[in-house]
Amino acid sequence: MALLCQGCGIYSFTGVAITAETISIPNFYNDADGGPPDMAQIFTNKLLDYYQQNTNLIRVEEDGELQLEGTVTNYRLTPVAPSAAQNNDQIDAAALTRLTITVSVSYVNTTNADFDFENKTFSFFEDFDNNQNLTSIEAELIDRIFDQVILDIFNATVANW
Repeated sequence: MALLCQGCGIYSFTGVAITAETISIPNFYNDADGGPPDMAQIFTNKLLDYYQQNTNLIRVEEDGELQLEGTVTNYRLTPVAPSAAQNNDQIDAAALTRLTITVSVSYVNTTNADFDFENKTFSFFEDFDNNQNLTSIEAELIDRIFDQVILDIFNATVANW
């Protein structure tokens, strides 16, 4: 029986073998100019939820076998997709605006230090029509951006992609 269990580990629901049993993810900080004041807390909660839903890792407050920490470092609005004015009374303007959010993450894997990284940046963006009011769609945009950033972090940590 002992021979059969040597290769056993904890498996995530994504099929990834994880040898660690615990994870600690303290609250991320918000060093970004702009964005909602609770943006880092929203990110932390979504990150915790993702790891709980997709792995069998047990969350501990500190000193987990896997440790993730970081900072939301950038919240930027940039005009994209310029459109020409329709007549001389109008000015050229961007038809779309891009919201980009960047997160810096440090990761420690106490079971295999080869996978550790420090201050690695993860970023994603969503474009929206300038006819839309940012305040009415901001939460949805942030949610979609965070979903992709979290997937990228997950892949860089426990999926080792």
